[in-house]
Amino acid sequence: MNAVPVFASTIGGKPVETGNMLPVYDKFTGELYAQVHQPGRDDVHLAVTEAKRSQAIVPFPVMKRHEVLSKAAALMKERASELADAMVAEAGKLRRDALNEVYWSVDLFAESAEEAKRLHGETFMLPVPGLERKTCYTMRVPVGVVAAITPYNFPLNLVAHKVAPALGAGNAVILKPAAQTPVVAFLLADILRDAGLPEGYLHVLGGEGPTVGEWLLEDERIDLYSFTGSVPVGRRIKERTGLRRVALELGSNSATIVHSDADPVAAARACVQGGFANAGQVCISVQRVYVHESIRDAFVRELTMQAKALVVGDPHDESTDVGPMISEREAERVHEWIGEAIAQGASALTGNRREGALVWPTVLVDVKPDMKVMRREVFGPVICVASYRSLEEAIDLVNDSEYGLQAGIMTRDLHAAMEATRGIRAGGVIVGGTSAFRIGSMPYGGVKNSGIGREGPRYAMEEMSDLKTVVILD
Repeated sequence: MNAVPVFASTIGGKPVETGNMLPVYDKFTGELYAQVHQPGRDDVHLAVTEAKRSQAIVPFPVMKRHEVLSKAAALMKERASELADAMVAEAGKLRRDALNEVYWSVDLFAESAEEAKRLHGETFMLPVPGLERKTCYTMRVPVGVVAAITPYNFPLNLVAHKVAPALGAGNAVILKPAAQTPVVAFLLADILRDAGLPEGYLHVLGGEGPTVGEWLLEDERIDLYSFTGSVPVGRRIKERTGLRRVALELGSNSATIVHSDADPVAAARACVQGGFANAGQVCISVQRVYVHESIRDAFVRELTMQAKALVVGDPHDESTDVGPMISEREAERVHEWIGEAIAQGASALTGNRREGALVWPTVLVDVKPDMKVMRREVFGPVICVASYRSLEEAIDLVNDSEYGLQAGIMTRDLHAAMEATRGIRAGGVIVGGTSAFRIGSMPYGGVKNSGIGREGPRYAMEEMSDLKTVVILD
């Protein structure tokens, strides 16, 4: 029997072995996969101290940042199989999806390396009589120490979205990965160390939110908190941090409009891909679909047929399309929400089945706007379908949400597309596709309860740096 790997935070160049172990389980088999030494409050305090100290005395100039991030990208590519295996086990990801996540993360590090060289200000004239020959310019400087708190659904990619830009902007980082999926974050820390990251610029603290997360919030020396997760936790971070800066990505119940001119087969295929990938555990997952009444029956028929064809099971098996959710408890919750919707009048055309942490892809029709599966974020493999008559009605239905992360509209009608982009209140509108589209370089973030700030290397670096104005009068 193989030994279970054990991971510990490294603070001040020394491993912190507390003996307070956090177990990490294989999400499909339920077997113990790894263990992590959870730091105590004093350890968290010391990590921030070391981050502050390192940033003050250890040089990390722009070209060094570029070198480290570029080398890390190359090493991640070399170790792609190891990183993917970790995510298959600890997150329950399909292996092909895990490998894709590694390559997306490689691109994020490579792009952050380039953006590190592009952080710049501007020089301008002082439009005041007598000051015409004086100089004024701006420059970007590190914000300080960044606390990055990440979720379980993309345990490498969402870490990369925070860590790579933060380091590219010259910050020191305290990373707290999700308690369910910390292993790949420790592997990434090893890669960054091998890439030459100066000591003290990254600390990975494996532990629970109510302990490690709260202790991070207590420390007023942290300059910026970057968090991806639930609305209640995001609100708490905002309340606790006062005037300190935050970047919050808090999820959605994303909607996609399938307009009257859309191809029902192609639209169904796109919604299946966008709604059931990663077992629906994606912030921009297709959850609400509003389809024009003229093609409603054809679309629903095709959507149901394609959903039924998906293979549910072992994420290690190459034939599997939908693997387990992050835990049996989360699978139970999703199944309960489906049952509640059915009790309130909805119909499940396929799915509505659970075995352990597996939930079968579910298509719900006859849904009402006030149902939980329509109002809240399901974060599971569930697509809700409703019909509409006019585009104006569809836009109103999309906007009838406390969230506003991304939305999609499937149409070839330029007028309809422009009406949707103008009318939908969200951080992003995808024309010709679903809400689930994202590439790393694009600005990504939401409005309303979907959060504050934008990700994407260039945009995150602006969030994670201060603009300093310099005026030379002599």
